[in-house]
Amino acid sequence: MNIIEVNKLLKTYPKPENKKEFFNAVDGISFNIKEGEIYGILGPNGAGKTSTLEMLEGLNDIDGGSASIDGLDVSADPFKVKQIIGVQLQSNEYFDRINLSELLILFGKLYSQKTDPLELLGKVDLLDKSKAKPDELSGGQKQRFSIACALVNNPKVLFLDEPTTGLDPQAKRNLWNLVRELNDAGMTIVLTTHNMEEAEYLCNRIAIMDKGQLIAEDTPQKLIMKHASVPPKAPLHGNIEDVFLALTGHELRD
Repeated sequence: MNIIEVNKLLKTYPKPENKKEFFNAVDGISFNIKEGEIYGILGPNGAGKTSTLEMLEGLNDIDGGSASIDGLDVSADPFKVKQIIGVQLQSNEYFDRINLSELLILFGKLYSQKTDPLELLGKVDLLDKSKAKPDELSGGQKQRFSIACALVNNPKVLFLDEPTTGLDPQAKRNLWNLVRELNDAGMTIVLTTHNMEEAEYLCNRIAIMDKGQLIAEDTPQKLIMKHASVPPKAPLHGNIEDVFLALTGHELRD
């Protein structure tokens, strides 16, 4: 069963060099995401990944096409959609004089939810930081706390935009484990990433975007065998990074 359906999605912006001309940051893409999937969207900088997520999340207007989440039209029912999704952004700014428990209670009230902050902090392995302020956390701890904030409404779908950018290897692995645990509990997860290992390890299916268009979509294994089956100096086949480079021609950038 599809929990997300996207049909000919379009996002248009003025060109930086000439505001009277426009370009399609997201150029009529279509895809479906099954309930309970971890679905990854990869692409070079400027490919349209974040714009796609922002439209699905109701944070940016849809200029053409349509998108629905759990049967709700994103354009027609943005408030209802926000009630069933969780959003972890690339960066977050919090009230720096409020501790983590108090912040989670505050965010819960925004959803008219009674929140158990200790339960949420336990899910993201931050129980011992319940009285800490956000600026007292490490980079990995801040990323995990941002996910706790996205979970206050017990969402059906969790959106993660480059969740491990800037994290050390151990913090990255800890966050991967958290994503797997949430998914094992039944949550659908949609993520963007520049980390090819992350995409290959976590995702059931991967969509690769370039210049606003979706240029490939399949399981990591099938993408590898189709586009990187015999990479140079490799005994068997390539990996998702080889697929990405073969399809987009871009070098990876943070």
